[in-house]
Amino acid sequence: MTTKSSLKLLKVCKDRNYDCVYLNKKKIILGRSGTPEAEAALRKLQIQILSDPTLSFLYPQQQITVDVLCLAYLQYAKESDPSHYFGIKTACTILLKNFGGQAIESLDSSHFLILQEKYVEHGVSRQYCNMLMGYIRRMLNWGKLKKMVSLKVKEEAKAVPPLKKGKKQRAPDKPKRKAVREGVVNRTLPYLLPTIRAIVQIQRATGARPSEICNMKVGEIDTKFTTQDGMNIWMYVPGTHKNAWREDDDDCPRIIPLGKPEQEIIAPRLIGKSDDDYVFSPRDTEQERRERDAARRKTKVQPSQLAKMRRNAKKPKRQRTPYTAEAYNRAIHRAIEVANKHLPDAERIPFWTPYMLRHSKVTNVIAEALNTARATVGQKSLATTQRYDHSDVIIAISQAVDRSR
Repeated sequence: MTTKSSLKLLKVCKDRNYDCVYLNKKKIILGRSGTPEAEAALRKLQIQILSDPTLSFLYPQQQITVDVLCLAYLQYAKESDPSHYFGIKTACTILLKNFGGQAIESLDSSHFLILQEKYVEHGVSRQYCNMLMGYIRRMLNWGKLKKMVSLKVKEEAKAVPPLKKGKKQRAPDKPKRKAVREGVVNRTLPYLLPTIRAIVQIQRATGARPSEICNMKVGEIDTKFTTQDGMNIWMYVPGTHKNAWREDDDDCPRIIPLGKPEQEIIAPRLIGKSDDDYVFSPRDTEQERRERDAARRKTKVQPSQLAKMRRNAKKPKRQRTPYTAEAYNRAIHRAIEVANKHLPDAERIPFWTPYMLRHSKVTNVIAEALNTARATVGQKSLATTQRYDHSDVIIAISQAVDRSR
């Protein structure tokens, strides 16, 4: 796919007496060599690429295939919608498996009904099936803006009704999230690599969303905030978060206070990193895994492997790719699977997810704070007490102070 950075590398070739350019394996004749017409055609092509990096202008609309649309949208989503990229990729993968190579204009409501059934057969919940279909509709809407998809196809996909809850539903409902017991988390921690263990400990203490901890950058942590009684609390302000779209976000930004226990976990991971580096990097986990495997190794390391490790150590590659919430969740599941292989049936660790940590924190804080406030002011209804709550950041800071003590 040609982008702005590749415009300088746009190579003009010659076909006999004519200038031409190759884009996506397609030859475009510019005109006779050395003529003003050929130069004008090249400038026009550059402008088209800048305004439409998907290169949809190369294809008549009826020739744009499902593969071309999915590839272009995945590249767009990876930059503009990284939090949903994994789900979008799943939706496109199943779409390509069933309708890859077909012209996008040949799809109608019957095809999208089949696609919905394929999502059901994929074994996911009813809510996730509807979410995958929503990603396809979002892709078609984007394709319509880029003039790759007609309004007819967009409306055909919109006509497919979502799966509804009922006796005859074809996909199971997603189970409601529950809190995870403290003992279960403690039993899991020894089986996690240090980086994943650190993410779990910080999320458990703060109750933050998994993505907020995974995407934590060094420059987003203010280490100079001090309370009135002289307690140093680090203030983490996520660059992006779930409620960033709300109108009052500027007046009340998302702030995650970090107490002394969290500071002790994070501080060693800030050494030698710039403000744009992530605190928790998959590269750190890979290094920890190699060190663990090396410690368990019973055979001698081969000379060629030692030489390779020395070469890699001299030229370390910077990696500014964060953990995703899905990768974080998979790491916990893999650790529990490994642990359960060596534990008797009665002592097996039940599976849990990062969001269950958040539910545990919220449940404990709400139960303690609301009941204390209700009893203090003599109110009988918790709903009445909640209307008096205007101190989100103050409460979060006080929680961090308590952890620091």
